[in-house]
Amino acid sequence: MAELSLAVNAVLNTQSARDSAAEEPTAALKVNLLGLNHQKLVSFFESIGEKKFRAAQVLKWIHQLGVIDFDAMTNISKGLREKLKRTATLELPEIIQQLDSKDGTRKFLIRESGGSVIETVYIPEGNRGTLCVSSQVGCALDCSFCMTGKQGFSRDLDAFEIIGQVWLAAKSFGQFGEDRPRKITNVVMMGMGEPLLNFDNVVDSMNIMMHDNAYGISKRRVTLSTSGVVPALDRLGEYTDCCLAISLHAANDELRNELVPINKKYPIAMLLESAQRYIENTPDNRRKITIEYTLIDHVNDRMEHAVELADLLRDVPVKINLIPFNPFNLSNYKRVSNNQLHRFRDYLIEQGYIVTVRTTRGDDIDAACGQLAGQVNDRTRRSERYKAKFEEEQAIKIITPEQ
Repeated sequence: MAELSLAVNAVLNTQSARDSAAEEPTAALKVNLLGLNHQKLVSFFESIGEKKFRAAQVLKWIHQLGVIDFDAMTNISKGLREKLKRTATLELPEIIQQLDSKDGTRKFLIRESGGSVIETVYIPEGNRGTLCVSSQVGCALDCSFCMTGKQGFSRDLDAFEIIGQVWLAAKSFGQFGEDRPRKITNVVMMGMGEPLLNFDNVVDSMNIMMHDNAYGISKRRVTLSTSGVVPALDRLGEYTDCCLAISLHAANDELRNELVPINKKYPIAMLLESAQRYIENTPDNRRKITIEYTLIDHVNDRMEHAVELADLLRDVPVKINLIPFNPFNLSNYKRVSNNQLHRFRDYLIEQGYIVTVRTTRGDDIDAACGQLAGQVNDRTRRSERYKAKFEEEQAIKIITPEQ
């Protein structure tokens, strides 16, 4: 809050000095209201000498009515509108391409301020529409089965860039305005990046998604997926009670260390204990943890893996989402066979678990789970290393073909 007030005061001081010269402050000095949650908007308005109820008004204009022009906010006085134009801005990320799949999936390629491109995916299913939102440019983690991880990492997304994905998607479906049908009913923080490594911006964005004066999405319909950043997960319950998904993919530490390297720092037992603490502290005592398990042919899809998974989760309140691996360049992993997928699923159901299989959607536009890549200005140079390694492996295969 102090940083926000200082920023606003700096804007006002700068404006006061420039008014005599009839100059406008630069956009870089203005506060972008798009990414401010309700409490931060309250602090903003108080810092410029306005009543706190203005926060609810502006929140509605931006996120319910889709208005980003201060002059169009007609229940706000002209004087305040002029003050907002001097001290604030409403800047959005830029959609550079929209791709529509034959199955109704829609992918947005969105350019962020540093020039990289992130991806956001909308998945319709019956009366439900789920938006898969990115939290980082690339990903700081390096899960072996994920295309995003192979692209390397550039930076965390700001809150306005995260909630901006929701705003842009809602705009594309004509969702804004009074009595308009809601196309986006669910949001999952499962796009590019590890949400808990961008904690503050992700939490602020989710709180906007769930606020009654913004998108009003139920807490049971906003889900954060994590690979297991335990210290951040231990803090999460202090700020939100959204739904929780654990990107598990293996039931023993040896295998998970290969698939999800952060497991070396926060092993399975530690992760599940933290997840259980989070769920136990939510007001809804019927809440379950979603366990995400990507099935990879002859890697983690054998029946002994199913038995191990069932034993591991025996006393944990979970539902299991099985995800067939979606192949991509730079990976030699293969998709699980349908027969093996069904055997794996059926065993878990026999053991009393609620099990769903994630239908592959949008693979014709590279929008399926694990395929989001974007165009990352990779400061880790990880993408270069993976490309070189993959090309070397392919060259070896050509020289020494399998018998």
